[in-house]
Amino acid sequence: MPSRRSDFSRLAPVYDGLRQATAEWWEVFDLIVRAGELRGQRVLDIGCGTGRVAAALAERELCKVWAVDREPAMVERARAQLPRGAQARVAEAEALPFKDAWFDRALMRLVVQHLEREPAFAEARRVLAPGGRLVVATFDHDHFAAHWLGEYFPTIPVADRARFPTAPQLEHELGVAGFPTIELVRIEQQGERERGQALEQLRGRHISTFDFVPEEEYAAGLARAERELPDRFPVRMHWLVAVAGL
Repeated sequence: MPSRRSDFSRLAPVYDGLRQATAEWWEVFDLIVRAGELRGQRVLDIGCGTGRVAAALAERELCKVWAVDREPAMVERARAQLPRGAQARVAEAEALPFKDAWFDRALMRLVVQHLEREPAFAEARRVLAPGGRLVVATFDHDHFAAHWLGEYFPTIPVADRARFPTAPQLEHELGVAGFPTIELVRIEQQGERERGQALEQLRGRHISTFDFVPEEEYAAGLARAERELPDRFPVRMHWLVAVAGL
């Protein structure tokens, strides 16, 4: 797999429109809040993207939220939608610009595949106070075999298996970072996608893994999807949530 960063400056203007907050999105959000006991806490959202999760934490869960992302275009979007009192800034997960033990909780949702995980987990531990928790929400490896995109773009599941940690890898890496307790929670979701929505996502290359798909494969896969996708089809999602405690 190519060792390069995904281009989120391209995705920032269209990200929320292509990846809407569905019932499945809120189900994962609620799981993250419960598992990490985030409600009412001082939370650092690492790799915040457009700030959707950070805004929901501040507005629905009464959290004091700081959000960071290394892509300036994403941070600009986050600042536009965060409520008063929540803050967003450009920063690398591997070098967080905060004091030791500053937060009660830290969150990484669908971001670990983009990070140098060893220093990023160590930094998250550093900024957490005693008794703090880091919540990592990512895709379980079962997700890549089941996801509909692999049928049309075979590079996607190959690339993502290389980018995303397995459950044992994630547990090991969090332990090496100094978290003494680690709990893993899995959730499987069965949803449905409409043809028009799916094609809009494909044309917008809605996930960062498209950066690793060769242009010829992308063009062929899109053409095939335009021919073959039914009006509605099932979509399965396999999530892995790790709660690492101090």
